[in-house]
Amino acid sequence: MEGTAGKKSYINWILMAVNALVFLYLEVAGSSEDAYFMYTKGAMLKAAVMEDGEYYRLLTAMFMHFGISHLVNNMIVLFALGDNLERALGHVKYLILYLFSGIGANWISMMIGNKDPMVVSAGASGAIFGVIGGLFYAVAVNKGRLEDLQTKQLAVMIVLSLYMGLTSSGVDNAAHVAGLILGILLGILLYRKPKKKMDDGGVWNER
Repeated sequence: MEGTAGKKSYINWILMAVNALVFLYLEVAGSSEDAYFMYTKGAMLKAAVMEDGEYYRLLTAMFMHFGISHLVNNMIVLFALGDNLERALGHVKYLILYLFSGIGANWISMMIGNKDPMVVSAGASGAIFGVIGGLFYAVAVNKGRLEDLQTKQLAVMIVLSLYMGLTSSGVDNAAHVAGLILGILLGILLYRKPKKKMDDGGVWNER
């Protein structure tokens, strides 16, 4: 099988850079650990979205993080897995999956997650779980392997990530689960397994 390792993956780097730059801006302008300040800059607040129609928060909250550890933890996962999925999907489809997973996860979390309309939330984890879900599907349909990734590795990572969220306080688990499911569904819609082609010697190769 001809791998995707030679393909460039720049959208993932742009997404990581935007997250980092937004965090720097928030720290310069105020404090990323101040819930009210984060609200004023675009973090999720159910009351603001549902009562005031501020739907842009579904997007802006994806690029905001509460503190440096929150940012670093999310970016490590995105760095480790995002480029694999971008090479498999292509730049545009990868961006679509990332954004729709994040926005959808924020919406679902807002509707069925935390019932307190005044809780402020932010983070890229919904989108990142979408990346994990999309990658899990891509690996699964490629007979359990894509580049250096295997289905079992991703399954273990998914279980551990969900477990850590469930056993930690202040974590939006509804967004994690929603992002994962949306990522798998979007992976089904967007990913196409490379077709086999015959080379000049009459040997079948996967492209």
